[in-house]
Amino acid sequence: QPRLVESGGGLVQPGGSLRLSCAASGFTFRGVQMRWYRQAPGKQREWVATIFTDDGASTLVDSVKGRFTVSRDNDKSTVYLRMNNLEPDDTGVYFCNAWALDTWGQGTQVTVSS
Repeated sequence: QPRLVESGGGLVQPGGSLRLSCAASGFTFRGVQMRWYRQAPGKQREWVATIFTDDGASTLVDSVKGRFTVSRDNDKSTVYLRMNNLEPDDTGVYFCNAWALDTWGQGTQVTVSS
């Protein structure tokens, strides 16, 4: 059964960095497009990043371009979200998603605050 487990969240000051990880199991990871979403308190879930399968090409929401990078390690069945220069508006629960399987992780909390 497909499963995703996120990790790496935490409390960080504005301008700080975090790297989120999402470990996948139960399916052929390298053939599946992966996405990151986030949900701020009181707001709807928002798409953040997509990484495609073959060439590792990716796309990001405009608000994080230049600060966030999404990558994947197919040998480890893991997708990453590197977040630099974090801002308070980046606060929320971050989820990874296996797009074609409609499978979600439990989320990891990111709080950006001084």
